[in-house]
Amino acid sequence: MKKKFWFLLTLVFALSMVLAACADSTSSDGDGEKEGDSDSGEKTEADAGEPKKGGNVTFAFTQPFQGLLERGLYEGEDDDLILNFMTDAFVDTNDELEPVPGMADFEVDEENNTVTFTIKDGIKWHDGEPLVAEDMAYAYEVIAHPDYEASRYANVSMIEGAEAYHNGEADSISGIEVVDDKTLVLTLTDIAPNTMSNLWSYPMPKHYYEGIAVKDLPESDEVRKNPIGTGPFKVKNIVPGEMVELEKFADYWQGEPYLDGVVYKVIDASLASGALENGEVDIMAAPSSQYEEVKALDNVNIYEEASLGFSYIGFKFGHWDKEEKKNIMDNEKFQNKKLRQAMSYAIDRQGILDSFSNGLGELIEAPMPPVSWAKADDSELTTYDYDPEKAKELLKEAGYEDTNDDGFVEDPDGNEFTVNFDSMSGSDISEPRAQYIIQNWQDVGINAKINGGLKEFNLFYDVVENDDPSVETFMGAWGLASDPDPTGLWKEDDLWNYARWVNEESDKLIEKGISDKAFDREYRKQVYADWQKLVNEELPNIFLYAPVDVYAANKRLQNVHTNSFTSQVDTHLWWVKDADDAE
Repeated sequence: MKKKFWFLLTLVFALSMVLAACADSTSSDGDGEKEGDSDSGEKTEADAGEPKKGGNVTFAFTQPFQGLLERGLYEGEDDDLILNFMTDAFVDTNDELEPVPGMADFEVDEENNTVTFTIKDGIKWHDGEPLVAEDMAYAYEVIAHPDYEASRYANVSMIEGAEAYHNGEADSISGIEVVDDKTLVLTLTDIAPNTMSNLWSYPMPKHYYEGIAVKDLPESDEVRKNPIGTGPFKVKNIVPGEMVELEKFADYWQGEPYLDGVVYKVIDASLASGALENGEVDIMAAPSSQYEEVKALDNVNIYEEASLGFSYIGFKFGHWDKEEKKNIMDNEKFQNKKLRQAMSYAIDRQGILDSFSNGLGELIEAPMPPVSWAKADDSELTTYDYDPEKAKELLKEAGYEDTNDDGFVEDPDGNEFTVNFDSMSGSDISEPRAQYIIQNWQDVGINAKINGGLKEFNLFYDVVENDDPSVETFMGAWGLASDPDPTGLWKEDDLWNYARWVNEESDKLIEKGISDKAFDREYRKQVYADWQKLVNEELPNIFLYAPVDVYAANKRLQNVHTNSFTSQVDTHLWWVKDADDAE
């Protein structure tokens, strides 16, 4: 979710490893955002002398967190931001969006379809136990298990034998070989151009979860109350949905952190600028609606980054079949493409961006942000500029006309036509933005209304992901990974394909994008251009904009480093100027 944005699903690997959905925006009001004192791009705070040890900082977010504090289980940005302090991966992504060794070195053998991981020395779990190869093997076994219900199977399905294990046809995954405590060899069904970006690389503490059934892991105390990781900070105290207190992990493998601890705190989005100004918060993604106020503060540094994410309005085409584990398109309401296109032309996207996010972003016509090397040329795509008259024309062509003079169109059969719209609460612009969208549709004769009021973060994702029958259209966002592979969000068997849109040509193009031919970068780019043209024409979502992520950090906090993913790069190197005075 997950969920960044407020739809950003954090995820944070290949598209199939989306951070998870997000809230509504990276900036916590509906679309993502970031900046620096001058240029955009990744930055670190200017040197203020020798780093000092000690002190604590407060990291804020504007939505309650679910508390799924295990990488293989979490769903949204809310938990992802906590996990960024707690966990590390075998494979990292650098500022150039390339996979690089993290906790393990890796070797890819394309001829034999193998990947060999060698764990680096001195890495421990927060309970003091050493990280071993069996922990990574266990993570694959959990994610591929028949009882696993989260959304990372696409990141392990390429391991030989994973499918048979996932289907309950085998007792183990044949492609996993634990050579010794430091060495793990995976045999894959194929090596793809994005294998190292897409392959799951977060281990799970097998010794710590011992005796817990896979189906029980999400609600276990080991995940919810006393989670552990290998990262620079370990959990000290949790107030569910409100606060997580973390303390430094002195035995961290990259060196003891400078800070004594970090407090992850949930705050009211409308109070963000004030909390930054009075020092209640040291660092957070600044709500884009408060950008001008935050930028004017004398005590903070601003960091801007073009986000690897986008905001959208989704249509519901059907439901997720839990037994078959695939999407079923059985909702006829939005099957007419001209209706969907009309609803897109009716939306004043630039007005939404300017009015509610201070213009911090760029309009998009397909689900590929401008920062991605795979983005199609805009000249190849239909531009859905705000055009109410064109929207009315398309509605008429599709058979949607006002036959009873009530100001709203009826469907082609003469029945009342209404549209429910779901959106998230939680920021000062949530309600006015939702009303703006509703008004846009009403202005062209579509009887749209907010579906039972705006919904709190977790409730919103519950009704959208579980295909509540009342959900017809919804506003969301996705934070994407470095590799442009759409797997994970767009295929027939992707749970996070929240629109439940199924298109055979789309699936074929996605598969071509990770085929052997796709090792040719130009070939792969053309495949993704063709895929974007298809999605742009079929319009399963109304694509709004790719945000600019805006991070604000108190000037006491040093060594802040941001990139297109996060403001939490190398947090063990964060330090505060007033550390000597810290309690």
